[in-house]
Amino acid sequence: MKKLISLALVMALGAGLVSCDAALDTPLAESKAETIETTESSASEEKNSEGKHEITSESYPLYMNNDPMGMDLKLYFLDGVKDLPYIESEDIHFLINDAVLGDEEAGISFSMEKDGSIVTYTRHNKDENAFDNDIPLTFDFDKKTIDFMDFDLFCKSPKSSTLLDMTSMNVFNEKGEPAVFKKVDRGSLDRYGDSLVLSLGDYGIDMIMQDGLYLVPLQTVNDFLIAAPCGANLFFNGKSLILTAKVSECEDLYYAGETGERSDALIEYGYNELCLMLDYLYGLKEPHEIKHFAELFHENGLEPVLKMTDTENADRAIYRMINDYLDDGHSQFTGYSYLSGKSDYKPPKGASEFRWGNHYERYLKAREKFYPDGIPGYEEVGNTAYITFDQFYMDDTDGEAYYKVEDPKDFSDENTIELIMKAHSMITRENSPIENVVIDLSCNLGGVADTAVFTLGWFLGEASIGMKNTMTGAMCSSTYRCDVNRDREFDEKDELGDRRLFCLTSPVSFSCGNLVPCIFKESNRVTLLGRTSGGGSCVVEPVSSAWGTSFQLSGIRRISFVMNGAFYDVDRGAEPDYSISTPEQYYDRKALTEYINSIY
Repeated sequence: MKKLISLALVMALGAGLVSCDAALDTPLAESKAETIETTESSASEEKNSEGKHEITSESYPLYMNNDPMGMDLKLYFLDGVKDLPYIESEDIHFLINDAVLGDEEAGISFSMEKDGSIVTYTRHNKDENAFDNDIPLTFDFDKKTIDFMDFDLFCKSPKSSTLLDMTSMNVFNEKGEPAVFKKVDRGSLDRYGDSLVLSLGDYGIDMIMQDGLYLVPLQTVNDFLIAAPCGANLFFNGKSLILTAKVSECEDLYYAGETGERSDALIEYGYNELCLMLDYLYGLKEPHEIKHFAELFHENGLEPVLKMTDTENADRAIYRMINDYLDDGHSQFTGYSYLSGKSDYKPPKGASEFRWGNHYERYLKAREKFYPDGIPGYEEVGNTAYITFDQFYMDDTDGEAYYKVEDPKDFSDENTIELIMKAHSMITRENSPIENVVIDLSCNLGGVADTAVFTLGWFLGEASIGMKNTMTGAMCSSTYRCDVNRDREFDEKDELGDRRLFCLTSPVSFSCGNLVPCIFKESNRVTLLGRTSGGGSCVVEPVSSAWGTSFQLSGIRRISFVMNGAFYDVDRGAEPDYSISTPEQYYDRKALTEYINSIY
């Protein structure tokens, strides 16, 4: 099961944006509540005469996307409410230790202790030199709090060499030989974050201690112990539990659940949990000037719609929140709740998305004039090599796979790592005429972080990338070298020597397509050509609502470059060293090559 769940740990930095073109049927701005408040779940108000809940339980099969995992998980329900599941402390321990964060081979395990109203989970690491030994997580059922002494260390992947490591590829083969990446101690640093206390009681969210059971709402556990550290969600549809990043990966299975209205208990808890999750897991709260999402929902008329029994309108309110008020490119709606059923409804595009889409169409049309049959991944024009890819992509997380092809000319242009390995062999061949190397990111929409790191390592020799956790304040700088020529040595032969290095950027260059030129800019070793890149600083975070809406956010891991020991995020993009006036001038490569040669 751990191997299946580890597939969800490959964190993408964002790809294309969703096109939206309809309007919300319910006028959100017409009805506003008089006060902003979160309330105790109605389930807690339906206790019997002895002040106790009626608790029932049922086991449900577990799936990874569409594939059965061959096991069940028991869920608990209060007072006859069947759409609001709880999970017991023992099963939380199973999820943490056996499914999500534990790794027996890496010597990482989790224990559980109960003491009155307190349940403590402790991360243990057999590596005596590790900093992440004996890190506790405490659930206090009296205070209604979840207390992480150190969230980042508690959730740290065994593959991570630094606190907030960007890469997820397996970089060692069975012999222990390095493959593709080498993480360098020099230049890497970890600055640990603050302790994190989630006060569920302040959000009107209950934790139940009764009859020897310690029950926590499943969605709360999902948000902070599955979605935040692992990039996946555990969806409940009344018939099964499905671990997936988004419901579009398993639509037939997910929408097999029965449609219908939400219970009062789910409405209250779902609204409160949504506010809690967004307050902590949305990485751009500060620049968006959002103090609390409850205020945003109230002030803009979304609160009463989110509290409707009609599930589809509640889903639409989330859709509108993303398009109208977040509008950051990475935050996207990915699927309606099973209670709503599949829907084709799409609200109007946000202002940023509309502007970005116009830029994208302009650059694609200009490129098609010069390359009607598609632009090649590698092209030589005189003394200049152009490497073009529209997304950062890899189709294999096993580093050893990149050593199995004998001739790099046989590599695919679709896989960024393979394309760079092929380009490097061409550029550095005997009697090569290449004096200038240009990476064209003018239509690059982003993609997988590992491939962006590989690109940076190729151009810079050593690539140092900063990361900040906006939820805990932890900061990390990770430094990498890359084996571009596949000799398992990480040396100057993997670099481009004294060749002049350039990068083409445009307003379309987003996410990883923005990260790479920002790091290039800070390095002062690569000349940027074009227009200011399109921003996008946060790692994508797949999330969900308690009633099953699927969407994604600009998450808590915010990409930065480090300058003079300080971390600066990359959301505003990188300004070019030399501007290019029109999209057509990007793709007239004969003229562009002449221009590049005139710069020096």
